Amino acid sequence: MIVLSHRGYWISDNEKNTVTAFKRSFELGFGTETDIRDLNGELVISHDIPVLSKTTIYVQEFFNLYRSYNKDLPLALNVKSDGLQTQLRKLLEKYEISNYFVFDMSIPDGLQYHKHGFNVFTRQSEYEVRPAYYDESVGVWLDEFKSHWISTEVIADHLKNNKKVCIVSPELHKRKYHEEWSDYKKMSNLITNQNNLMICTDKPEEARAYFK
Repeated sequence: MIVLSHRGYWISDNEKNTVTAFKRSFELGFGTETDIRDLNGELVISHDIPVLSKTTIYVQEFFNLYRSYNKDLPLALNVKSDGLQTQLRKLLEKYEISNYFVFDMSIPDGLQYHKHGFNVFTRQSEYEVRPAYYDESVGVWLDEFKSHWISTEVIADHLKNNKKVCIVSPELHKRKYHEEWSDYKKMSNLITNQNNLMICTDKPEEARAYFK
């Protein structure tokens, strides 16, 4: 099970999506999830609608930091604004980043990412039972908003279809995670292709120790 830190490896809430959290994540060898928006014509790291400040992190700064550690670590890029394909493509190419995927776009915008040859993950959840543009996607973002519905069969079917899989850990939705982690561990023990199975979590070190 490959572990992705959610908004970097933060310890206090005010560290989410900050240089401190990203450095900690990269230094410890974790894949990293973060949020991308646009601000004044530039791409920035921000979960919410961004406002220019002294703490604003531009995506090019994030990519440069990533490259200074290990460019082979996976990046999950949660696209929060429409129409960013051209700018994002230029930055991915400039910093020679290939181990990434984009996800969470609107369906019309997601189709444009496919058209431009991005690594795209579709989403499956209680609300999106049939993932959009599944055949064209390289992977599936498995999300459990309210209940634990993911099964070994669900994961195995996606892997059999040559899709990568990333599970959203329950604590990201303010739910208890220990019991569900136990299920995920049992599931992963039945799966041979561990290199295509990931979990995105706010507890990366705990997850690494647990799933190792």
